This record gives sequence, C-alpha cells and structure tokens, in this order.
Amino acid sequence: MFGKRTSFGGNTENPTSTPVRPAATPAPAERAPRPAQEPAPARRVELSGLQDEVLDVKPEAAGRTDNYFQTKSTIFTALIDSIDLSQLASMDMESSREEIRDIVAEIIALKSIVMSISEQEDLLEDICNDVLGYGPLEPLLARDDIADIMINGSQKCYIEVNGKVKLTNVRFRDDAHLMNVCQRIVSQVGRRVDESSPICDARLPDGSRVNVIAPPLSIDGAALTIRKFKKDKLTLPQLVKFGSISPDGAEVLRILGRVRANVLISGGTGSGKTTLLNCLTAFIEKDERVITCEDSAELQLQQPHCVRLETRPPNLEGEGEITMRDLVKNCLRMRPERIIVGEVRGPEAFDLLQAMNTGHDGSMGTLHANSPREALSRLESMITMGGYSLPSRTIREMIVSSIDVIVQAARLRDGSRRITHISEVLGMEGEVIVTQDIFVYDIQGEDAQGNLLGVHRSTGITKPQFNERARYFNEEANLVQALENANTEHRNMVEN
Repeated sequence: MFGKRTSFGGNTENPTSTPVRPAATPAPAERAPRPAQEPAPARRVELSGLQDEVLDVKPEAAGRTDNYFQTKSTIFTALIDSIDLSQLASMDMESSREEIRDIVAEIIALKSIVMSISEQEDLLEDICNDVLGYGPLEPLLARDDIADIMINGSQKCYIEVNGKVKLTNVRFRDDAHLMNVCQRIVSQVGRRVDESSPICDARLPDGSRVNVIAPPLSIDGAALTIRKFKKDKLTLPQLVKFGSISPDGAEVLRILGRVRANVLISGGTGSGKTTLLNCLTAFIEKDERVITCEDSAELQLQQPHCVRLETRPPNLEGEGEITMRDLVKNCLRMRPERIIVGEVRGPEAFDLLQAMNTGHDGSMGTLHANSPREALSRLESMITMGGYSLPSRTIREMIVSSIDVIVQAARLRDGSRRITHISEVLGMEGEVIVTQDIFVYDIQGEDAQGNLLGVHRSTGITKPQFNERARYFNEEANLVQALENANTEHRNMVEN
C-alpha cells in the first residue's frame, strides 16, 4: 500500500518534488480552531457482563461507529494513493501535517462526504496521527499523568493513572491497524515483530519502554504495553514532596550518591526503581565517566560524560545476540568510574559484583525483590544461574564486600509508591549476611478515601558503616545531622 505513488484521480505519473495533490476542487469548509478539551467524567458501560469504568480519554471518540472507521479507511486509502510518502518524510512535522490536512479536506469534498466541521476536524487529526504518528496512541502519549498504556487487542485499551488501572474509549480500526502501529514503533530501534518473531522489546524516542507480543502467541490480537516516562524528570525533592521519602531520608540518599556507595535498588514491578535510580545518579559528579548497561535504554542521566549501552536480541538465524553480561564485561575495558546496570536479572550479577569490588565504587543497579533480605537471596541465586560452582559462603562474602546499601521501593495497594527501607549490608555472621535498617516506612492506617497513611522513621542508627566513606568525601557532618534530625523527630512522634 505504501509503495503506491499515484494521483488521486488514478493517474500513475511519477511524483514531483512535493507531495502530489488532487485536482482542483471546491475549497473545503474553513477549519475551525479546536476548542480546549476539559477532562471528561468517566462513564459506565456494560462490558462482558461486568460494570467497568471507562475513561473518556478523547470524549468525541465515544460515539465513533463502524461507519466512522469505514469512512476513515476510504479516505486514508485515497490519501495514500495521492501523496509521495518519501517526499513527505523530508518535510518537518508541522508542514507534513498541514499538507495532509489540506489533501484530506479536498478528498472529503471530492467524495461528497457529509460531516460537520468538528467531525471533519477529528477525522483530519486521526488521519494525521495514523500517517505521521502512532495513531490512536497519540492522545495517550501526550498526557504526562499516564504511567502505563496497555493495549489488549484492537478494541480494548487500559491506562494507569495515579496508580489505578482504568479502561479507556480508545480503539484501533482492526488488528491490522494495531500491528501497523506496533511495527512502526519497533522499527525505529531496528527491530521487528511478526509471526516469525512475535515478541519484541523496544523503546520510544523519549525512552518509554515498549513490549509487543503478537499472534499467534497473543490469542486475541497483538498486546502492546508501554511504560511511559514523564517529560519532566522526577527529582529527589519531588519524591519528598510526594511523600515517597522523608526529607532526612532524602538527604541520606543524596549522600549515598555523592560518596560513591555501591547501591542496589530493590522493588517489585512498577514500584519506581528506575525513577529512583535516575534520582540517585543526579548526584554523580560531572567529571566522572559513567557507563550504563540496559536491556532497553531508559535511564535519563544528566552527566555529560556518559556512555549508554544496550543489549541486542538474536536475528532470525539465532545469531548476533549481545547479552547484558557481554555489555558488563565490555564496559570494564572502557575505563568506567561508575557502572550503572538498568536491571540485574541474570548471570551478569557476578560481573557487576566483580566490578564493584575492583575499583568501580559508586556503581548501581536495580533488581526485582520484595525486601532487602530477599534481594540478597535473589542476587545469590542469579550468580548460581551463571554456572559458577562456588560455595554459598564465597558468593555471600563477595556480596558483602561489594554491596554497601540496599534501597527498597514498593508500590502500595492504594497505588502510591514509597521507599520502604534504606538498609546497609554490614558483614557476615557465620553463614548469614547481616544487614541493618537505617530508615523504614511504617503504615499506620488509611483515610476515608482509602489512601494509606504512614511515616518514614529512623531506626536510631547514628553512625552507619558508610560513615567512613562520608568522612572521606566531607559529607560526615551532613550525614550525622540528617540522622540526628530523623531520630529527634521519631522520639517526638513517639512521645506525642
């Protein structure tokens, strides 16, 4: 379809240097400016016998019928027959949109399609999104309050807002339309998704994480999941404002990033591990050489001297795969001062610990676990997965000598995200790794709206083991002051 280069009237002449327009037609109705949209209230619909709350992401889309999609398909086909997409690609985005809108308006007039100005405006916007963007996903990607977009086939789209999952009225024309959008997304990072390669991880230009699983593995049509990144990167002071950590706890995290402590961030899916890692890396000195290793590049480091590495899946012949372990091994030869691993999930854990223990202080990584103690157990299990026949005690001693602090993040049942533990690794007692909590989060109940209430409290530790490192970087006074303030606040709270 996209290979055609014909005029609207059926002429097959080669295109000129600009997109080919249809023959002169009566001028279409002048476009009215689109009114600013206010958030529409949620409506309730019957869906598979269950009452589901449907969020009107785009209120005018609620009334769209099969006739709308048939009309849109007819106009879209005529548009593709009327323009040269290669020439369109050389134009800037705004010029391309205006070119498409003008041609679509002329096609509507030629085909004598009757619709109001607002309906025509909506149709023009949808077709522009289909040709130049990600189709029905565009209004969702434009919203900064959406954390996740979950497409379950062409007719169901869910989003996560404020920690809650809601059904929306966004839909695709059919399964082929959805697959076309998926192909467009993954092709931007040199990957493909089809029947022969039905699973694909990719990313959007802003770093948002994308996963696609296509038929035949996905029975009811392609499943597309997007973990969106906010346009405005979160900072540690903002986490304090949101209640994710107390001010004194945030000061301790700042010091950990500043004094080159080896930090492991642990948490469940969607708990905010990557966001927290981005916050901690903000305190890395500008003159330090940082190398990141990720499955799908999503870290947003601000340092000028940063090298970003990304894994590569195998090709159709099963060759050419570059694993996370390959990246970690290679970056050791790149003279790094800090190594940041986006997510530790396999044998690369051994190489990361080796790096932390051989002069690359201040290295960081994330890991899926539900508590600091479980994070250590998972780290040991992943090293064993690499086929190393090392005694358990040797592996634990390596962990103790490499990891300084574990920061635990959690997503609570009300949708809020909290840093629940800041724990340091002390050493070994027999065969057991000893840890101690510096800050913990205590849940104390919930309010009338179902929001959990809790406080971050200090455990009374005044001189943690990384105090010596803080003294070396002239941060000891700040660390002691933050811990004393937290202890005083906790005593006052207990007394009251």
